[in-house]
Amino acid sequence: MLDTDVVARRAQAHDASHYLLVPRAVTAPQSEAQVIALLARAHRDRTPVTFRAGGTSLAGQSQSDQVLADVRRHFRDIEVLDGGARVKVGPGATLRQVNAHLARHGTRLGPDPASEVACTIGGVIANNSSGMAAGIAENSYRTLESLRFVLPSGTVVDTSDPGANARLREDEPAMHEGLLRLMRQVREDPELRRTITERFAMKNTIGYGINALLDFEEPADVLAHLVVGSEGTLAFVSSAVFRTVPVQKHVATGLLTAPSLQAATAMLPGVVDAGFATVELLDARSLLTAQQLAGSPQEIAALTVDQHAALLVEQRADSPEELAQKVADGTRLADGLSLSAPFEMTTDAVRRAALWTTRKGLYAAVAGARPTGTTALLEDVVVPVPALEDTCVGLQEMFDRHGYAESVIFGHAKDGNIHFLLNEHLGDGSHRFEAFTEDMVELILGHGGNLKAEHGTGRAMAPFVERQYGAELYQVMREIKQLVDPAGVLNPGVVLTEDPSAHMQDLKPTVQIEQEADRCVECGYCEPVCPSKDLTLTPRQRIVLRREEQLARQRGDEETAAAIAKAYDYQGLQTCAVDGMCVTTCPVAINTGDLVRRLRSEEAGAVARAGWDQASKHWGALTQVASAGISVAGAMPRALPRAATGLARAVISTDVMPDYRPELPRRGGSVRKGGLIGAGSKADVVAVFMPACVHTMFGAAEGPGAGCGGDCGCSGADGTGSTGGTPRSARSGTDAGSAQKHRGSGRGIGATAALTQLAERAGVALLVPEDAASLCCGTPFSSKGMTKAKERMRTRLREELLEATDQGRLPVVVDAMSCTEGVQVALEGSGIKVIDAITLVRRTMLERLTVTRPAQSVTIHPTCSTTHLGATDDLVTLARACVKDPDDVVVPVAWGCCGYAGDRGMLHPELTASATAREAAEVAARPTQWYVSSNRTCELGMQAATGKAYRHVLELMAAATRPSGV
Repeated sequence: MLDTDVVARRAQAHDASHYLLVPRAVTAPQSEAQVIALLARAHRDRTPVTFRAGGTSLAGQSQSDQVLADVRRHFRDIEVLDGGARVKVGPGATLRQVNAHLARHGTRLGPDPASEVACTIGGVIANNSSGMAAGIAENSYRTLESLRFVLPSGTVVDTSDPGANARLREDEPAMHEGLLRLMRQVREDPELRRTITERFAMKNTIGYGINALLDFEEPADVLAHLVVGSEGTLAFVSSAVFRTVPVQKHVATGLLTAPSLQAATAMLPGVVDAGFATVELLDARSLLTAQQLAGSPQEIAALTVDQHAALLVEQRADSPEELAQKVADGTRLADGLSLSAPFEMTTDAVRRAALWTTRKGLYAAVAGARPTGTTALLEDVVVPVPALEDTCVGLQEMFDRHGYAESVIFGHAKDGNIHFLLNEHLGDGSHRFEAFTEDMVELILGHGGNLKAEHGTGRAMAPFVERQYGAELYQVMREIKQLVDPAGVLNPGVVLTEDPSAHMQDLKPTVQIEQEADRCVECGYCEPVCPSKDLTLTPRQRIVLRREEQLARQRGDEETAAAIAKAYDYQGLQTCAVDGMCVTTCPVAINTGDLVRRLRSEEAGAVARAGWDQASKHWGALTQVASAGISVAGAMPRALPRAATGLARAVISTDVMPDYRPELPRRGGSVRKGGLIGAGSKADVVAVFMPACVHTMFGAAEGPGAGCGGDCGCSGADGTGSTGGTPRSARSGTDAGSAQKHRGSGRGIGATAALTQLAERAGVALLVPEDAASLCCGTPFSSKGMTKAKERMRTRLREELLEATDQGRLPVVVDAMSCTEGVQVALEGSGIKVIDAITLVRRTMLERLTVTRPAQSVTIHPTCSTTHLGATDDLVTLARACVKDPDDVVVPVAWGCCGYAGDRGMLHPELTASATAREAAEVAARPTQWYVSSNRTCELGMQAATGKAYRHVLELMAAATRPSGV
């Protein structure tokens, strides 16, 4: 149950904070029963346990040098209740996942922290999360309906049970009586009541949530709400039921720009009274930083920043009329203010996104540009709104006094909650940071504030809890801990400590690694989207292991360094899909795939380099050989080629020799040929079409259930599997004869033939380059780290397409989404526009096509490349155009990168199995007629995962628009 492997312990040790403790053991309990057993062992062995889920906390609360238990992997259940009015969730589900399940019901969870992509419900509860709009009305504490949790003794409390309080009194009589005593103590003392009321009238995550002693009448409910915000020091949360809040779909955003920070904060009372949903403060340094960001909105870019500050405001409403009234009220308010720039609230999605991207990009801009060897420290405080101006001025003076030149202030101004960012050398500069912290505590407490508003107490503020509350209430907190966890087995050193210097101990060391990943802040935002997260490592863990190996070598610990290096080959390199999904959520824009490609390149042997070099010189012939090999193998009983590849994998390497998988088609595809396709002459060509080489190597989906179940006749639309460039005379019967020949066979036609048909029906002409068969975007070479061969392929591609497009006059269209992305990268800077076939069809053909045979229902698998290219909406739009009811088009909430990654799914099928497990379960729960995607190897990956033959969405469209009588 406990894993003491040196690599596992170091990989899991790191979280988003500036602390680092390496656990003695790690574990991942799979059930509540296993958690109870783990706690029993903790008592028996006197070994404390820390439960961690997302690891996005910033104050050190998910660190342990004893046993670290990962609950993210096996506690992800989500059950929507009462049509979305409530939701029951496990601690391992991320906030984004829960909200995705609720979205179809028009509701969401109340807490809305910026880390929603990665923070889990366990952390949301443990830290009493709030966010930009939640305030104290919609935080975890206020929206929690019931909680099921395990006490350190192993007692399970479930407050959804009407008899929960009686059971607690029976199972834990001393605890029950002790809570009653503490409730009486604070209720009977006016000064204690006043202090608690004042502290919790603002956001407050420092110490325990002792407002529960006033807010609830039964000890079981009090205890449940003490667990909220307790940072894993009182109980393990098994599940929670939350009341949700409605999603207001009509939104307008604007920027109030003031000549100074003082002027901006002086506006706040009126702005808060106006009822804005969000009011975000940006100081002058924030505005200057924001101007350097790509896509900075005109409202910020046009400013000549001196001492300016701004309030980013947003109104939300249930109807357009209500929003219009709120916008009018906001405009009238602005007219009465002394602003430095015109104020306008916009409902335009692009402009709104630019404003919010700028606000959310501040952390990335400062942290990403921090000097080598420094740590980005994001601090979090709250003061009464009237004291915000003096507090901000005081902070700016402290930045100057302590030499923090690049620090910025931003935050949730309507709540008096601000964040500020420091770059610090924790080794040499820890004394400066210690002095700054002391001054900051004095400043915030002097203005009647709370030392932590959202980020939790952790280790960072544990020494200051008594100063925040006073000796008597601090003692109440200590008694709560003693009542619930007398042996101290849960997360010691967090929330409460007797060590005044605890916040300066166990600081995370910094070590320089490869430039592709050196700016990583270890926030963990990348982890939920990584296909290998449940199999081997996440992107954060791949990066921290590079740091751990370097650190071990610096310390002379060659044994640890060697162990990490040995494990890294499989865990870090071979099971990375290099899909780049991590960059879509990384605040500092790291694509860990770039690191992996670099390391693969450095480790590639001379034989492998020579082989790929030859492949780049003879790519056309190689793809034809691969196609022939697929066809030959397909003509045999499947056991024979499977046995042959199995033997070769055993002799050579599973990292080199692909497995012959059941999802592979029995036929290879056809050779890519140059020429005109579609309708019209060369003068009518609207784009250059480059069919993807993957369609030559792998034939279209086939067999019963190929996309449409093989019962609609669509699969016979082109039984030859012909590709673009086939002369018109040879395909004059494409829509008739061959369709009749293969109707009902379940054989697909492939994306290339489907695009050909659609172009003909829409009256669109496309041109395939004459040398198309030899072209490749270079992605297969890039993913292997074969840089020289990749550059050769991209140079050839660039030369051919510059000529074919008339030096960029025509766009290039590609019919496999990952190849489209690869061609974009290869042609960067050439002036040639590259789009995917799906996007082309949506923009230029969809209105010209008539759906004659609508599908009954469709399941869609978006891909990492549709995400990178912003084409997922195009994919969904085409599928919805092919059905009668758009609600019959299903995009699984749990979709993610399938991990097939070209040949990676054939080399390491366990990667695809792990990556797709939850999506496959969701697909199985709701069968549909068609299963579609946008990339051939992704279709193979999803077929491996689900047993359903996925097709390209253009095949669905070709079937749905087939002329009547054909």
